[in-house]
Formats: sequence, structure tokens, C-alpha cells
Amino acid sequence: MSLESEVDLPGGAVLPGALPDALRAELIAFRRDMHMHPELGNQEFRTTAAIKERLERAGLKPRVLAVGTGLVCDIGVEGEQWDGGPSMLALRADIDGLPIPDTKADCPYRSTVPDRAHACGHDVHTTVVLGAGLVLAELHRRGALPRPVRLIFQPAEEVLPGGAADVIKCGALEGVGAIIALHCDPRVDAGKIGLREGPITSACDRLEIGLDGPGGHTARPHLTTDLVTAAARVVTDVPALVGRRFDSRSGLAITWGRVESGHAPNVIPQHAELSGTVRCLDLEAWRQAPDVVVAAIDEIANLYRAKSEINYVRGVPPVVNEPGVTELLREAMIARRGVESVEGTEQSLGGEDFSWYLEHVPGAMARLGVRTPGERQIRDLHQGDFDVDESAITVGVELFTAAALVNGLR
Repeated sequence: MSLESEVDLPGGAVLPGALPDALRAELIAFRRDMHMHPELGNQEFRTTAAIKERLERAGLKPRVLAVGTGLVCDIGVEGEQWDGGPSMLALRADIDGLPIPDTKADCPYRSTVPDRAHACGHDVHTTVVLGAGLVLAELHRRGALPRPVRLIFQPAEEVLPGGAADVIKCGALEGVGAIIALHCDPRVDAGKIGLREGPITSACDRLEIGLDGPGGHTARPHLTTDLVTAAARVVTDVPALVGRRFDSRSGLAITWGRVESGHAPNVIPQHAELSGTVRCLDLEAWRQAPDVVVAAIDEIANLYRAKSEINYVRGVPPVVNEPGVTELLREAMIARRGVESVEGTEQSLGGEDFSWYLEHVPGAMARLGVRTPGERQIRDLHQGDFDVDESAITVGVELFTAAALVNGLR
């Protein structure tokens, strides 16, 4: 592999410049193939096989995770496993798609799987880590990789509480001193990244509620438990009540996505169901949220004589970027593309299971710009028409390879 436009770094290492046209084209083709064949969490067998085949062709030894999908692959390690202490930098990608239809029109690489789409950019994340792995493997062959690197291709990011927990159980963080990741951001121009120290995403949990009580005729609501009214009060009163039991700076928000009850206009039903999400900006408030939210639901339900059954599904804590690793990403991007290529970013209310890795090792996530410069339309995440400016793949590869090299010289 030829690495063009190389720049010397202190210590004699080489910072890859513009990727060769052949590799850039190969990575775009890989991303498009993955985009056409999205697989849901823990079902990513085709995707896992494709990543494994390409890494093996580069002379690497990827290991499929014990859960059956996803891989871990070390670069710069002699033998099967690294035993040199917690010094490796890990590069993490998520590989699963979403259960929504691809609605892009006249797109040659739109999803071929009904009601499945890569609408969150995981195909880009995967391609970036694969491309970085190929470049770093070549640098290792040249003797220009100062410290080993681990590639993590994680399944089931979209499945609460996230596939990261399975990856960690498989020992993927053993020997890792720091971990980095990126996430597509359609609000940021391709060629740039967004960085933030501290929390960059939010906690996200799922809430499922069943309300029960004796129904009856709508002419005699006083003889029934009026579950429709009870459900309506839970929808409106619980978020307000919970909002008064947390510091408003915690940003805790309950948002409902489904409310169902009844079948006839003159019958008060015996059962109602509600489901939604609990999102929170603050880690400590997230830890307290289940007890407070459940108590508030019971309080409102009891007012209307409804029996409540609550399933509070723990999701993920906020991703909290460690300052030192955030600075590593900043240094790497500036070294490669200049100071104007890095911009600040706000904390998102979205959830990301990358946060589970940060419970064990320091790390940071960057937002990868994927919007074509000058484009006004924002193709938002988790929408069927989501797509990216594919030049962002090269930017991501350059960022991760530079981070591995700069980290090795620290």
C-alpha cells in the first residue's frame, strides 16, 4: 500500500496523508455494500464475515466475539494476545443497522433488505475503523507504528443496554489504556469534526407502563377506573412531577412514543399501555432516575385508582469525554487538517453505549462531519433518507491513524 503526502512527526513516525485513490475507492465500495445489506443487532453475520475477510487479507488475525458477531483485532502484537499492560489505544466502531425502511430515491446503494437501513451511520463508523486498521497494519510492517492498536467492531449498539457490555465481557478492554470512537453528525460539514470535553451524549433509558382497572360504560365513569384519563394524566403529569424532583440543570426529560388504550368510543377499557424514553444530561441524576420516575408514576396512577405495572429498562449512561483523550483527538485532527478542521459541539440528548467502555478506561468520542459543505438540507439520523458525504470516510481514517501515531509518541 502506498501512503501519499506523508508528514514527519517528532520521533520519526510517519503521519499518513491523503489516502491513495485505490484505498479510498475500496473503502467507499465497502461502505456502500454494507449500506445495501444492513443487519440488526446480534444478527450481523454477513457484516462480521466481510470485515474479517478484509482484515485477514491484510495479514491480520481478527477474533470473532463469543456472542457470534463483532470482532476484535490487534495490530502490532506478536502472538495471539497482548500482555504488555494497559497501553494500547482502541478504535471502536458499531456495526448494526436500524429496523426502519430506506426511503432514499434513485440511490444505487440503498438498502436491499426490507424495513432495514443504516440510518445512523454505523456503516461509516465501521468503514473508518477498517480503513484505519489497514493503514496502521501497513505502518506496522514498515516499523513505523510506535504502539500497538486494537480495533473493536461492536455489535448491537442500537439494542438497549447496548452490545458494548458483551464486548467488555469478552475481554476486549484487557491491555487497553484508552479508547476512541466517532459518530456521524449531519450538522457538521465533511472535512471537520466536533469535539467536547465532558458529557457529549446523554443517558437514555426505556420506560414501559401497563395500567389496569375495572372498565365499564362511558355513561358511568364513576363506577370504573377511568384508564384513558389515568393514562392521559400519567403522560402529562409524570414529566412535570419528575422535573420538580431533579435539579433542572440535569436535563432529565421523559418523552412518550406510544400510548394505547381501548377499542370502542363508549367503552372504558380495562387496560392501557404507555412507552417512552427517559433521557438525562447528568450522570448522578441518571443513577437516581429509576426510583424517582417509578415513584412518580405510582403516585399519579394511584390518584385515579389505576394499578400500575412498570418496566424501567436501564439503557446507557452519558458518554463523558476524558480531557486527555479529547485533546489527543484534537491534536491528531489539527496535525492532519489544520486548526480550522476542529469545532466545538454541544451535548446531545441522544444515547450511545460507547459510554460503557468509559466506565473502565478513559476515552473520547468525536462527531464526524458528514454534511456536504454548502448543503442546506440536513439528513437527520434515524430517518429513512439518511446519507453522508463519503469524503468523510477519508477524514475519519486520517483522524484515527493520526491519533494512533500521536498517542504512541506521548
